Amino acid sequence: MDPPHLQPETLEERIIYWAIAGTWGFYLLGGLYILSPALGWSLALLAVCRRLGLAESTQIDLKPLPAGIWVWILSMALMAITLIVGHINFDLGIALTIKSFIGWMKGWALMAIFAFIGAAMRVRPAIIYRASGHLALQTLLITPFLMLAAKIGLPARLYVSPLQIVGGPGPEFFSVMLYTVEPTTGAARWLFFAPWAPAAACIASTAFVFALFERSAAWKITGIVAAIAVCLLSQSRMALVVVPLVLLLTLVLSNASHPVTFATFAVSTMVTLPFGQLIWQKFETLQNSFASARASSSRVRATLQNIAWHRWQNEAPYFGHGTVERGPHLVEYMPIGSHHTWYGLLYVKGLIGMLTLAIPMAWTLVELTAKAQADRTARCALGILLVLVMFSFGENLEILVYLFWPGMVIVGTAMKRPFRNPYRSRLGSGYSADLKPRYIHA
Repeated sequence: MDPPHLQPETLEERIIYWAIAGTWGFYLLGGLYILSPALGWSLALLAVCRRLGLAESTQIDLKPLPAGIWVWILSMALMAITLIVGHINFDLGIALTIKSFIGWMKGWALMAIFAFIGAAMRVRPAIIYRASGHLALQTLLITPFLMLAAKIGLPARLYVSPLQIVGGPGPEFFSVMLYTVEPTTGAARWLFFAPWAPAAACIASTAFVFALFERSAAWKITGIVAAIAVCLLSQSRMALVVVPLVLLLTLVLSNASHPVTFATFAVSTMVTLPFGQLIWQKFETLQNSFASARASSSRVRATLQNIAWHRWQNEAPYFGHGTVERGPHLVEYMPIGSHHTWYGLLYVKGLIGMLTLAIPMAWTLVELTAKAQADRTARCALGILLVLVMFSFGENLEILVYLFWPGMVIVGTAMKRPFRNPYRSRLGSGYSADLKPRYIHA
């Protein structure tokens, strides 16, 4: 069991711990969007220098990188090439190409960078869980003041940080917001330290997974309560589906090698098969209710997806348009290629660009599922990946990497761990040591 006063040991652990625990401080300075690329590329450079013998590497694991990490690195590198080809095809100019390449370095590239950091450096998962717990406690203490601010009518936006001068997707990434107001209902929604409310729910969902694997009961409860509070106050419809579904899927996939899992699946299929049409009708009703809960938002998202799909097919099927484009009044001038990871990739980077994310995510999902049968860290990483996969259908992951990067460190850590036999013998008796289902946090 991890000690209640768990402390970082290595340089990278200290840096990552304070980067997570200091999230609210960086947010108030307007520096969160700047922190993650600076942190990621600096630690990656340090890891490379250690492997080349250019930096101190005492007690540092210098084993070869696992194949899965190379899949991430090569895929994101290919995405950068696709980005450049798209700019050339549409004659977007050198200046915009350089700007987009820098955007790639601050976005998609960080998914591979932080996975590489988790695999190449010594970062204990427990440190990330504990730092997330400290952040959760801060969030719980701050939440009543955020709610009070909306109640008494304080300005929603306090200020925009002067750090905006470094450049970014928009002022919302450097703004300090107390809350926001839903235009259609006039109700308050809370963003916490995210650029918009659903993004806060996405990060809270990853924090929920971290909390499940925290060994300290006090910090576990703190993390779970804070994550649920953020999901509820952000009023994200996606989070209401993702959190319970990730909990269930992680439990099922982590026990895929157990006979009881197959038996339960077979019995469930036999029982539900006669009611297939009724279940489908109920699913459609639930889906319609989900969309009508915020009808205007659903309409804008659906229209953006249709525009992105048709323009991708007809104009740039292989390498995409190179950059997002401001949409018409019909979609409230939202950028085409936003609000959905996969439609966005198709529109901006084409089929090849979409595959550069789909392939490493599919590889990682299969690898983590196999390792999760007997590895606790892999179960956590699997839960994180499931959160990202589900939110990829409602958010653009590229723009949120600067917030969910600790999850990619856990993914990288799990990918460097060896495969273990879930049916290893105990005391040489030949009897399976683990025939009972494994809870995801056990």
